[in-house]
Amino acid sequence: MKKVFVNGSFDLLHPGHIRLLNTARSFGDYLLVAIDSDRRIAEKKGPSRPVNDQFTRKVLMSNIKAVDEVQVFDSDEELRNIIQHYEPDIMMVGSDWRNQPIIGSEYAKRLEFFERQDDYSTTRTLQSYLDRR
Repeated sequence: MKKVFVNGSFDLLHPGHIRLLNTARSFGDYLLVAIDSDRRIAEKKGPSRPVNDQFTRKVLMSNIKAVDEVQVFDSDEELRNIIQHYEPDIMMVGSDWRNQPIIGSEYAKRLEFFERQDDYSTTRTLQSYLDRR
């Protein structure tokens, strides 16, 4: 069985997320998605985030056809431990992480980069919504 791993906030799901998850799943038989905790997102993106709490994000993510399992992490150490325990054959990350340190990548047999498509972004979606108000 080939194991694939993806992590991220996945705050407001958009077509870019779905493409990432479907692409990741196409590389293997089992896809584990780790999502940032509410506290971690607020720390990284500001007090108005996340829009959807971690329970909601986990439920939504768990019901996407390509996803087999979802775990929540609250720190770099927890993320590293999830990856180390899972030992993925493939770890997929966004292409914006190219040439940057990637937490836990040393525990993956192979690293794959996902090229963003159509410029989807949760931050941009939120800003567009606010601009229309």
